[in-house]
Amino acid sequence: MRKPQRGFARIDRVKEQLTRELAELTRTGLKDPRAGFITINDVEVSRDYSHATVYYTVLDENTREVTAEALEHAKGFLRSELSKRISVFRTPELHFVYDSSLERGMSLSQLIDQVAAEKPVED
Repeated sequence: MRKPQRGFARIDRVKEQLTRELAELTRTGLKDPRAGFITINDVEVSRDYSHATVYYTVLDENTREVTAEALEHAKGFLRSELSKRISVFRTPELHFVYDSSLERGMSLSQLIDQVAAEKPVED
């Protein structure tokens, strides 16, 4: 019989630490001029810690493609730095995915505002 878990599971703590460390590394450690201002939104880790999907956004939409290239180029460096900073059995392979959920949310909010401005609500 397994004990009930209290608080966060280990995988949640690893996700949080990976998110913090990657945010710090992309802010201060990347020397690639192609990398724009990157925000790490979330990290999903596989159960065996062998893979981590990193969801990110960039401040300037025009730098989206070159930032993706810079992150792909820096994967080895970032993974190496993570192995020095966190203690897990296996440092996960990094997979970077652009997170467009913020853009979708903003466009939906604008659509709602437009509809609300066009049609007054009657009681």
